[in-house]
Amino acid sequence: MAEKRILPFGDPVLRKKAKPVEEVNPRILKLLDDMVDTLYAAEGRAGLAAPQIGFLRRVIVMDCGDGLIELINPVMLDMSGEQIGPEGCLSFPGHSGFVKRANQVKISSLNRQGETFVLEAEGYLARCIQHEMDHLDGVLYIDRIEGNALIHDETGRKVNVFDIIRLSKPEH
Repeated sequence: MAEKRILPFGDPVLRKKAKPVEEVNPRILKLLDDMVDTLYAAEGRAGLAAPQIGFLRRVIVMDCGDGLIELINPVMLDMSGEQIGPEGCLSFPGHSGFVKRANQVKISSLNRQGETFVLEAEGYLARCIQHEMDHLDGVLYIDRIEGNALIHDETGRKVNVFDIIRLSKPEH
């Protein structure tokens, strides 16, 4: 297991779509372990998607306060309700912004044993799942910011999100 470097905003890998995991094998298990080490070493962490450490695979690890969740090839089954709340990102440290998300989600995923499971979540966990699943499709939270402004966490200074998005356009 090893802590990996988290790619910063502007790295083109963050805008690429991740490929499905074809088989849960030792390489994927090592990726999960490395992602867990990286997640827990990061300040202000809640989740990490494989593209954030340079691996274009549909793998996510999260700990939103109730323990580790590992997702392989997650698929959104249902979304409902609405919430608007603050989000930040390990690839864009020191800034946050308000994002509108579904308040409840239901997903299907594989676990590290290759078994399918269904996870239902609401509130903050639902927000985290949606944020990390966006990473798998090359979508960043700044693409969804309400009010067109990011807020610098230490100074409270607002930054126009359109200036930032121009630096990193999604590949489609």
